[in-house]
Amino acid sequence: MVSNDHERRIAARFATFDQDGNGCIDRQDFSTAAKALLAEFGVAARSDRGQALYEGAEAFWQGMAGIADRDGDQRITRQEFVTGAVKRLRDSPERFGEIARPFLRAALRVAAEDGGTTATVADTARMLTVLGVPGDAARTAAAGLDADGDGRIGEAEVVPAFARYFTLPE
Repeated sequence: MVSNDHERRIAARFATFDQDGNGCIDRQDFSTAAKALLAEFGVAARSDRGQALYEGAEAFWQGMAGIADRDGDQRITRQEFVTGAVKRLRDSPERFGEIARPFLRAALRVAAEDGGTTATVADTARMLTVLGVPGDAARTAAAGLDADGDGRIGEAEVVPAFARYFTLPE
């Protein structure tokens, strides 16, 4: 069972998704995040990596809306987010992480210097910062993702960490 403390932690993550700060999460927030990542890493929107990121952002939005947009208005309020995320966490944190997989995979490819499937710890921290994680927390999180100590972070490390992010304290 998810505690009230977990609900508060999940609600605190809402601002990361609400890119424009209007109090709701919508499709535009995911597009804005993709655009910011492309700009940070100098990747063209019309490139294969850019298109994959926008497609991943759309898939992420669809998944998030599917679990949280209870009234079907194509906007997720803080309460809808908390309720949807809590339900998904109760069901399975891993499945919650899966809705982000296409976006996370594409974001890693954007951040990877060679366009490959893994990014350096430093570039992963840059990616997290662009997505709204404060600098020190982004660097700490990125370093913590490098479980095997090879200096690279891949999809297998990022997707489960995404779900954990919603269950751990700030």
